[in-house]
This record gives sequence, C-alpha cells and structure tokens, in this order.
Amino acid sequence: MAARTTGAGDPLAPVTLAVGQEELLLDRAVAEVVAAARAADPDTDVRDLGPGELQPGTLAGLTSPSLFAERKVIVVRAAQDLGADTIKDVKAYVAAPADEITLVLVHAGGARGKGLLDAARKAGAREVACPKMTKPADRLAFVRGEFRQAGRSATPAACQALVDAIGSDLRELASACSQLAADEPGTIDEAVVARYYTGRAEASSFTVADRAVEGRTADALEALRWALATGVAPVLITSALAQGVRAIGKLASAPGGTRPADLARELGMPPWKVDRVRQQMRGWSANGVATALTAVAAADAAVKGGGDDPGYALERAVVTIAASARSR
Repeated sequence: MAARTTGAGDPLAPVTLAVGQEELLLDRAVAEVVAAARAADPDTDVRDLGPGELQPGTLAGLTSPSLFAERKVIVVRAAQDLGADTIKDVKAYVAAPADEITLVLVHAGGARGKGLLDAARKAGAREVACPKMTKPADRLAFVRGEFRQAGRSATPAACQALVDAIGSDLRELASACSQLAADEPGTIDEAVVARYYTGRAEASSFTVADRAVEGRTADALEALRWALATGVAPVLITSALAQGVRAIGKLASAPGGTRPADLARELGMPPWKVDRVRQQMRGWSANGVATALTAVAAADAAVKGGGDDPGYALERAVVTIAASARSR
C-alpha cells in the first residue's frame, strides 16, 4: 500500500499535510515534495525543522519575501507537538500562504494538534495519508504496490513469501522489493524470493505451518529448528500453525460449487490463498483437523508458560499436524 494522496495532487501545492505514523511513508511524502521543488528549481532552499526549532515568529521569518525570489520548501516535523503560539502562526500562514514556498506539515494524526490539521484542511491543503501498517494484508498490498511502481510483475505467492521472510519492517520490505526488481529480469516468483532470502524465508513461522499442514514432517521439523535457532518467537509459530489448520477446516466445511471469488470473500482469504489451502487440504479429514487443533492448543499453552520446553512442545505439535494431514 502506497501513501494515499487526497486533495490537490500537485506536490508543489502551497501546503502539504503528511498525516500518519508510518515513518517510511512520511519520509517519502516529504521527499516527493522536495524532489518536485528541485526539479522546478535546482537551487531550492530546503529547511527541515523539528517542532522545537519552530518558535513563535520563526515561520514568518522563513516565509518573508526574498530579494532573490528563491523557491523554498519548509518541512515541519511532528507538527502535533508544536506550542500553542506557534500553532497560531502556522494557522495564519496556511490561510494565506506565500508564493514560491511549499510548507510540509508532518503530523501523527489523532487528537493532539487536531486544530492545526483542521485549519490546514479547511484551507485546501494537499494531504498524503501515511497510516501505520499493522495488518499483514496492508503489508502485502504495500509489496504489490512496490513491484507495480517499479513496473515489475510478481506473483501473489512471491509477495506473500517476501512478507513472511522480511516481517513488518516497511523499510526492509521496500529495500527487498527494490533489490528484486533491479536484479531479476523476469517475473518474480516464490522461487526467486527463496533464492534471495534463504534462511530468513525458511525460518518463517508460516513456512513451518505450510510444511506441517502439507504432511511434510521432516521438512516441517527442519524449518522449525531453523526458525527457533534464528530467533523466531515460539508464540508466532503456534499462531501460524493455528492459522494453517483453521484455514484447512474453514475451506473443508465451505459449501461446494461456490465461485472462487465468492469463496475467498466468504472465508476472508485472498483468492491465491484459497488455491494454496485447497492443495494443502488433500489428505485431511474432519477428525484430523480436530486432532491438529488440539495439538496446537497444547503447544500454545506450553510456549506461554505452561511447559518447560517450548521447542519440544512445538516439535510434538508439528509431528501431530503432519500426521493428521495424512489421516484420510
């Protein structure tokens, strides 16, 4: 998911609001304005200020007419933390901005400093939404967007594998997408991701779960031991195992004849995930799902303090799940 722009789309609009808590997207919103200004005038003067650097009267000095009529970009970070008198100055400025000056207000959103946001919006400021990406689906959409902006084709499985391998750090995800887009000439698929991120991808808790629900006991145990050795938290592994088994159960109990798109919507899964789970569920029975869920619950209790050896508890769960996958 890329930053979303509302209002005027011109990055050289007199006032831009970058609103949210996702640091990468906030930095990109600022960089876009600076790049546009320097494309228009290479000698653009850029002032990047923290809230403590903007005192009452400072903005008036920075935006006063210049003998050289130079273009300026003034970036105010953490605008929600500005003092009351400074906020009055900023509100007055956004109501009547100066020519050849672009003001960028970086604001975390929320209730703090909301009056400044409201004033800038009322004045017609361009707004770039930079929300924190806390959901896996958001990070998956972000990865797809990165490849799309790079003009590259990546399979859904490759995008998911990259999210599983890298995790929640958006900067690392962006860097990985950039590297793959630059280095790989063809379609980026799951094999490409695995080749670049061997170890990280294979240590993923979701890889452990995938191997287990596919009945691949040895591969699942190998992935589990590698994951634990590289610092993956046991609770993340039990969570992934639970998701994997539940997905099998949900799809197995879904009514037959349902169109793939409708089925994906009903189960809350992307279509590619439905296809993967459909392949994984071969060999499963209703009793197998029940047995596997019981094993996951026992492992979850053990890794959360109910057992002495989380690794052993996870191994038992993986073996049980893999055996359940061959129960039909």
